[in-house]
Amino acid sequence: MAFFSKTFLFFWVLSILALGANAQLTSTFYANSCPNLQTIVRSAMSQAVNKEARMGASILRLFFHDCFVNGCDGSILLDDTSTFTGEKNAGPNANSARGFDVIDTIKSQVEASCKGTVSCADILALAARDGVNLLGGPTWTVLLGRRDAKTASQSAANSNLPGPGSSLQTLINMFSNKGLNAKDMTALSGAHTIGQARCTTFRSRIYGDTNINSTFAALRKQTCPQSGGDGNLAPIDVQTPTRFDNAYYQNLVSQRGLFHSDQELFNGGSQDSLVRTYSTSASTFSSDFVNAMIKMGNISPLTGTSGEIRLNCRKTN
Repeated sequence: MAFFSKTFLFFWVLSILALGANAQLTSTFYANSCPNLQTIVRSAMSQAVNKEARMGASILRLFFHDCFVNGCDGSILLDDTSTFTGEKNAGPNANSARGFDVIDTIKSQVEASCKGTVSCADILALAARDGVNLLGGPTWTVLLGRRDAKTASQSAANSNLPGPGSSLQTLINMFSNKGLNAKDMTALSGAHTIGQARCTTFRSRIYGDTNINSTFAALRKQTCPQSGGDGNLAPIDVQTPTRFDNAYYQNLVSQRGLFHSDQELFNGGSQDSLVRTYSTSASTFSSDFVNAMIKMGNISPLTGTSGEIRLNCRKTN
């Protein structure tokens, strides 16, 4: 009898651990432990976006760059340490990833309300949603319950994030590697309806590509010379750079995509018809974007007893 009870207990513990490892994210994860969480995040993001509209795009990009590197685990927020080289200085993030101070502000406010309860990964997911919505985009229910990674990987950041010179097939493959299909990829690319880009990321397009509107290329060349001015900024969406809408796709149809990778979505390939649909139907784009964001937010989260709840988003406990 004692053996049976011990055996039963052993397998019961195993099953609980297995459940923890595969726990599903839920919209009510902090309903009791931190009921004011969403209000705190929304208020702080509202202040940040009012101060600088670009911040909505910056936080959204942080979330994308977090999720694509070992899952949505807040690893992008970690500073380098003596034991690992973090993701902040990886090629896709160096001199461009920004908004860390905003996440720090939100985290300190959340900690004041619910100490040691809410992960940095979940704060980033909520902040990304609010940034989109505050700039005129849709809102959605963010699933929560992610935990924070205890390490980060510069090499994974260098290899898992698609660059601005990517081909359509590379984009499809890199998103597929994360469980996102071509439709998800094209919808998520619509995040480029907001934000600014550095000259170095689109120089080769405006000086070398032929599938580009000549007037648009001339406009961008005014502030992006063939050499020098690498950090000079330009709006990714030439029409409404601080409004989250479907103008990005209208730009692609008229060959005014800023990145080579943007224009690849509308260049005689498999995504042309979807781009046309989004360019004329803001509601279809909005719906598909929301679905893809929720899917992206589900990439390999740490749950249960995995990872930790960081007290400072920049360093492990």
